Amino acid sequence: MRKTVFLLLLLFNNIQVIAQTELDKFIDNWHLSASTANYESYFGAMTDSFIFLGTAPGERWTKEQFSAFSKPYFDKGKAWDFKASNRQWNFSKNRKMAWFDEDLDTWMRGCRGSGIVIKEKGEWKLVYYNLTVLIENEKMKEFIELRDK
Repeated sequence: MRKTVFLLLLLFNNIQVIAQTELDKFIDNWHLSASTANYESYFGAMTDSFIFLGTAPGERWTKEQFSAFSKPYFDKGKAWDFKASNRQWNFSKNRKMAWFDEDLDTWMRGCRGSGIVIKEKGEWKLVYYNLTVLIENEKMKEFIELRDK
């Protein structure tokens, strides 16, 4: 009995590691598609119902809106370059949905991204992404004053 439980736990752990590795590659390639201005790859990684929350207060984009906004940047050959680290994954019980958060090095300095991916027809797709600029708590009052100007 103990051997069976141990083997099941080992198998589950291996499946988890494989899924995380696959998803890390998927999200890394998505970020790479932006930095290399690969429009088709970048927007092809998203579901049709994709939502992107940007850093500005009014930035809640559907895939269609975000695509229209982004196209001129991609057409110029350079969109944005986000380097991810410290990515953490969580999975639904049926393993067909996962959500993550990641630290990002960007032109805005430290940011955080969080997102949701779903498995559609055997392929992972982004359904939601939220980009946040990080501000230390001790700098918040200064930030609020700057923003209120």
